[in-house]
Amino acid sequence: MKGWTIFLHSVQLVLRNFDMAMRITLVLYLVQAAYHVVAFMAAPRGGDVSIFAPSDPAYDGLLLLLGLGTIISSLWMAVAWHRYVLLEEQPVGWLPRWQGSRILGYLGRSILIGLLIGLSLAVTVGVLVFVPFLRVLVLPGMVLAGSYFFFRLGVMLPAGTVDQKLTLAESWSATRDKDGAIVVLALIMAVGSFLLQVPSLVSGNPHSPLTLVYNLVTGWFATMIGISILTTLYGHYVQGRPID
Repeated sequence: MKGWTIFLHSVQLVLRNFDMAMRITLVLYLVQAAYHVVAFMAAPRGGDVSIFAPSDPAYDGLLLLLGLGTIISSLWMAVAWHRYVLLEEQPVGWLPRWQGSRILGYLGRSILIGLLIGLSLAVTVGVLVFVPFLRVLVLPGMVLAGSYFFFRLGVMLPAGTVDQKLTLAESWSATRDKDGAIVVLALIMAVGSFLLQVPSLVSGNPHSPLTLVYNLVTGWFATMIGISILTTLYGHYVQGRPID
């Protein structure tokens, strides 16, 4: 199945280039890890005393700062990884080159796609809720619909990082007649995301330091595979690169 082939190719992109993936993302991902660690330290855990109080202005300011850093570092990581895979652009040292205009463009296109996905989810929920025997499908329906539209439209994200400006219509057209592969990808991501959460759910202590470390490690892999899927979709369906 093409969807499974695209997924495997994306995973292999990360594994085959693991050293470069670490060079591109390690420092930037540490910013995101710091955000989760600070949030973890303020989370109530039984009778433990938190290092930060959630109402502490210092905590709120630090969390806000790290939250902004997380957004910027996520965009920075995505742009750098797309450009490495598509253009073989390598970082000098352990931090990829800052590309402000491309990062800003990536943010703008992500917001646009997010708004359209939100609209599609509203329609999906509206249809399912008003058909009684379909209400049980609301949550999985939202996940699948959101993933489907994201993968259909998301090829415009890596395109922008290599200075090919795709419109929403062009992105949709590039993945026309690829519904089978896109649906398979959406199913894989939905099932994979659930499976990654199973250890935390069955551990009996979702707020333990071990769970935090597990979530940070699996979160990095999930992020990189997700970025790689978009890269593969763009490279294969827009640029015509082989993946078999």
